Amino acid sequence: MSSLTENELLEYQGIARILHNVLFNDPTPELIQSFIEHDVAQSWPEFTGSARESSGRELLSNYLGQWTTDKQQALKLDYAQLFYGPGEPNAVPWGSVYLSERQLLNDKTTLALKAFYQEQGISFELDTNQPVDHIGLFFAVLDQLLTQWAQTEDSEAIERSCMILLQQHLLPWSGRCLELMTEHAKTDFYRGIALLTQAYLEGLIQRLNLVPMTTRLYR
Repeated sequence: MSSLTENELLEYQGIARILHNVLFNDPTPELIQSFIEHDVAQSWPEFTGSARESSGRELLSNYLGQWTTDKQQALKLDYAQLFYGPGEPNAVPWGSVYLSERQLLNDKTTLALKAFYQEQGISFELDTNQPVDHIGLFFAVLDQLLTQWAQTEDSEAIERSCMILLQQHLLPWSGRCLELMTEHAKTDFYRGIALLTQAYLEGLIQRLNLVPMTTRLYR
């Protein structure tokens, strides 16, 4: 029997798609407008009922409620300083930088993730030569896997794949990335998203009874 109900699968899948778009792509006025039109902050599912989740929803709601296109440049700059620079990004989005002693891109952990994706038949069509361990890409994979899980009667293999992806490849470092994102975000939009992302992952940990691998982090 699946450890997630059909409704939970749909909620986790839907939010994974949103988080992929928000964390992987530059923010656009169209994205923010769609959040406002679909009342995303108010309809965001409650995964943990935690203070962190409530705070994240409130920050996102306040930001969207005060949105004007005049704020677009500040939002783009916030995304850039968090994830790309110029200079050293404040919340580097690539897992190997946290897991590699020399803080390298495409290090051993990235190769292990690539091997896992190959084994699972997961591939990407990326416009740029982006390392596959970008935090935003993990949510694209979760979107795919949870969609398959919801559509498959015998979901045991897909559930196992989700658990391996989370336990071994994402959760060992994602908490630190999201902590840095919360600390350094200059807008309530990205501060709220960081808190909601952490609550989303905490919800999956609880519902799937996950024990994330513990490993040393280098930033």
